Amino acid sequence: MPNKLRNQIYPALPLDAWEETKQTLHLYIQIVGKIRLNLFPKTNHWWHAPLYISTRGLTTRPIPYHEMMFEIEFDFIHHVLSIRTSNGKLELVNINGVSVSQFYNNVLGTLSELGVDVEIKAIPYDNISKEPFESNHFDARYDQEYVERFWQILVLVGAVFEKYRAMYTGKSTPVHLFWHHLDLVVTRFSGKRAPTKKWPTNVEREAYSHEVMSFGFWAGDEVVREAAFYAYVYPEPEALTDQPLQPDAAVWNTDPGYAMAFLPYESVRQSQDPGGDIMRFLQSAYQAGCACSEWDSKFFEL
Repeated sequence: MPNKLRNQIYPALPLDAWEETKQTLHLYIQIVGKIRLNLFPKTNHWWHAPLYISTRGLTTRPIPYHEMMFEIEFDFIHHVLSIRTSNGKLELVNINGVSVSQFYNNVLGTLSELGVDVEIKAIPYDNISKEPFESNHFDARYDQEYVERFWQILVLVGAVFEKYRAMYTGKSTPVHLFWHHLDLVVTRFSGKRAPTKKWPTNVEREAYSHEVMSFGFWAGDEVVREAAFYAYVYPEPEALTDQPLQPDAAVWNTDPGYAMAFLPYESVRQSQDPGGDIMRFLQSAYQAGCACSEWDSKFFEL
């Protein structure tokens, strides 16, 4: 396949080109994510918090509410937010170029009209912005092309992650998008509890209560200035960074204070086999963790 066509399938996503749009979109997504977090029945390891890839964008999936269910979906084809209820109601909320404040008030107001009353902690979480949603009138940049590129990448990567998840017979998360970091994640569990540790928040304490190997994709941020794939092991075994990774562009990065396998998205985009490179990265990071710990990779194979 010629490079021009291949690169249209895995589009470029330079952070500098869409950073303002990414910031606005991230805050929109946090608002919807907090609604799901508040109303969905609490699930182990915060699985009640994330959003999911859909055929149109990102969705909460159905949320139980009294005698009905409702679903909120970002439609990145028509650039609207749809809110559907199980009693047949549908409302659309504009997401194209409205401020975070407008979006917040429109979503909460529309939910109220549909009979859903919800309050959220209306401030960003783990975000460069500290401005409460209701008073954030300045984050409003929304470039449709880059939003569509981001979603297209999530669809492509999500398909690979789903295949990778299906290869594992142990406990695994769904493939889901955590809205605090805006990263797409799938996590494997060994079945064993992790050593007790004093974590700063309930989020980490619940997330790392058991041994995990986590694999993800994120679009970059103010610290990491490029889109990339990552993987890490908790608890981190000794000599993990001595283990090989694939493909050649993959490296171990210890800058976060722990060992993270790192594969730049751009190297995948330019590959002759992007999906294969992603799969090789995931599997090599998993085998690296198994080689240094007591995880039995053979036990969890199909």
